[in-house]
Amino acid sequence: MHRRLPSPDTDSVEKRLPCVALRGWIITDGKIGMDVQCRGVADALGLDYEVKHVTPSGMRGLLAPWSWPSPRERLGAPGSLLAPPWPDIAIATGRQSIPYLRKLSRLAGHATYYVVLQDPKMGAAIADLVWVPQHDRLIGPNVIRTLTAPHSYSPARLALLRERVPEAIAALPRPRIAVIVGGPSGAYKFTTADGASLAQSLRALAGLGASFLITPSRRTPPAVLGLVDAATRDCPRILWNGEAPNPYPDFLAHADYLVVTGDSVNMTGEACATGRPVYVFEPVGGSAKFRRFHAALRQHGATRRLPAAPTHLESWHYEPLDSACQIASEIERRIALRRRHLPAGGRFLHA
Repeated sequence: MHRRLPSPDTDSVEKRLPCVALRGWIITDGKIGMDVQCRGVADALGLDYEVKHVTPSGMRGLLAPWSWPSPRERLGAPGSLLAPPWPDIAIATGRQSIPYLRKLSRLAGHATYYVVLQDPKMGAAIADLVWVPQHDRLIGPNVIRTLTAPHSYSPARLALLRERVPEAIAALPRPRIAVIVGGPSGAYKFTTADGASLAQSLRALAGLGASFLITPSRRTPPAVLGLVDAATRDCPRILWNGEAPNPYPDFLAHADYLVVTGDSVNMTGEACATGRPVYVFEPVGGSAKFRRFHAALRQHGATRRLPAAPTHLESWHYEPLDSACQIASEIERRIALRRRHLPAGGRFLHA
């Protein structure tokens, strides 16, 4: 069972909630990016939640979201993955999770409020609320959009992190630049040539007297990380090597500037939660959705393209982006509206 992180705005969050003891389930296939989005909304709601990782196999996995879970999973029976007591709110994302959310809807009925993050590919009617990023095309009366994806880096959490600067970070000269490196994805190949271009920009930033807080992702190719390493090796820096706990939260909180590779909606959105200037390095490739996403962030004033050879560090200001709070507020609002029309002794009304 998980609880939200303590934060200075705890009381205000609880006042918004229809009930402070809400229980939640997160349903995903276990991919980190999917868990991050669901946890962000669950934390913003203040849920006590359990994470349910689903692993459909064979044709059921290939046919998701249109398939159903195997009867052998005995869902609904005591001890199965989905068993009573039913959650007040279920949050699912990813096509593998949708068959399980549909099954839960049949089992729990009105007892649960159903939320899907990202386009479920079956239409929005399968859940009470569907969130999609602003650059997506899905529409409907129960569909909401935000500029960035949800995550757990609320203003309150970042404020708590900023109250204490770890010694290793405090020892670095300013400006401190967080460098958040992704890797190949469906839209971006992120080749060694891309890594060389990123390294060139970092060498130029090093020449401006910056220090670096560098963290790769699991997708970062070793060759790309090697180029980033070589470009910053003679600079004051911290480069996470994957062995100790990832200092990523402190990097976000204590960076004066951020450089993020544009292959990840999650990483870019988390950088834009800081309110600090964010430079985006886009590898070769992309897609229409990613182009709309990055254009919207630049229009908001959060990001600018990383120059090939920056000669100075620009400063700019924008409203930090906290999509998880926006989504949570909309869930709370809709639950409150439904509760006004509940029959005596009822719980949620499910569409």
